[in-house]
Amino acid sequence: MKNFVMNINVKVILLVVLSSAMMFGAALPTRAQELSPDHLALARKYVDLTDNSQLYERALIQTGINSMRTILSQNPEITNEVGDAIGEVIKFYSGRKDELFDQFARIYALRFSVAELQEITAFYETDVGRKLASVNQSINEELSSAMQIFQANLNTEFFAKVRAELRNRGIEL
Repeated sequence: MKNFVMNINVKVILLVVLSSAMMFGAALPTRAQELSPDHLALARKYVDLTDNSQLYERALIQTGINSMRTILSQNPEITNEVGDAIGEVIKFYSGRKDELFDQFARIYALRFSVAELQEITAFYETDVGRKLASVNQSINEELSSAMQIFQANLNTEFFAKVRAELRNRGIEL
């Protein structure tokens, strides 16, 4: 049994290593590719068209809240000062959204040709595309919740089935 488990572990490790090598090997030529300003601009247009959930702003606010909780848990007497300081830092970072979105655009430009990005952006400029962009965040949250429930149930059921299988083989845990 130990050899069987060890063989499976070795196979899993080899599979992960080979998959990683294939992913990085396939990605290297693409990353070296120079992208035209027009290509990047089109990718950025897509990023802007699909940012209906204000991803950057939500990240800033959440980071501010987390910072406030951390500081105030040890220094509750400086609530106003911490609030003011966080407000100033949020103002500083508010002007840096383009840096992140330009990185997003580069990632999309590496994966999609100019023609593909033209088709994608044309879709997101339609009523259906705008609707998809506007509901995508809530759909992703619902999908994530459904996946968490599925994973929790799967963990319980899978473990129970493994125990039952072992019991059938005369092994009690």
